[in-house]
Amino acid sequence: MLASAKPDLYDSRQMHGPAQDISRFDPLERLDGALNCGILLLCDHARPALPPEYGDLGLTADHFTRHIAYDIGAAALTYALAQRLCAPALMTTFSRLLIDPNRGADDPTLVMRISDRALIPGNARIDDAEIARRRRLYWQPYRDAIADMSQKMRAAGRPPALVSIHSYTPVWRGRPRPWHAGLLWDCDDRLARPLLASLRAERHLVIVDNEPYDGALRGDTMFDHGTLPGLAHVLIEVRQDLIATQPGVEEWANRLAPLLVDCLAAPDIHDIRHYPSRAATPAQLAALREKMT
Repeated sequence: MLASAKPDLYDSRQMHGPAQDISRFDPLERLDGALNCGILLLCDHARPALPPEYGDLGLTADHFTRHIAYDIGAAALTYALAQRLCAPALMTTFSRLLIDPNRGADDPTLVMRISDRALIPGNARIDDAEIARRRRLYWQPYRDAIADMSQKMRAAGRPPALVSIHSYTPVWRGRPRPWHAGLLWDCDDRLARPLLASLRAERHLVIVDNEPYDGALRGDTMFDHGTLPGLAHVLIEVRQDLIATQPGVEEWANRLAPLLVDCLAAPDIHDIRHYPSRAATPAQLAALREKMT
């Protein structure tokens, strides 16, 4: 059962929506699911919306239909997977142009001043105090919700595997990206390797490993909530034109859901295992994990 009414996930204008009272701007959307289902779905870049006090950050409306504002199709795919898997899901409601929930708290790209050659006037002269404010009001509640839901699912008896849904552009700075999807991961291969093998078994699909980005990024959502606490995890990137319409979303949800169910049957998938990371030294990892206890 979904926690809230489903908007038109293919209409960026509706997703941007009319201005609302800032006191009612909730930085995340929660989808209900079985706490013992063994999987928690995440969507870091679900919406192109901004809290009303930020207006449009000095941008035109067309900027909010582009990948710089959100991951096109990712929210719809997250909804569809949550329904099929009876799984809880957490999704942001604010644009990555405000603050990027998939970056570390001290990452220099946490608030972008320029994105894909587009100057963002509302961010151009942002100072540390404003970054800290956005982090407190929007970034931190989402991260706290992930930690809280992970703990609730662990208490229900099955530590969850984390699956984060993203999308990417078919062309980046003039270079085609001909792949259908990619899996991003660091050193914990419990989800990534079997899922990669299963997707590649469909011979007509081009599935890439740690493309179009590298899955080892210190401070990102998977690092903080998967690598550090020892939960199995994977980030799934689907090319955005393949999930920009409902039929495309249904196709990919029908493809991914049974494969994820198969992955969840692995005997070690719900074990707490502390893998190394390509994004941090062993000493750094040990210190970060110590802070969590």
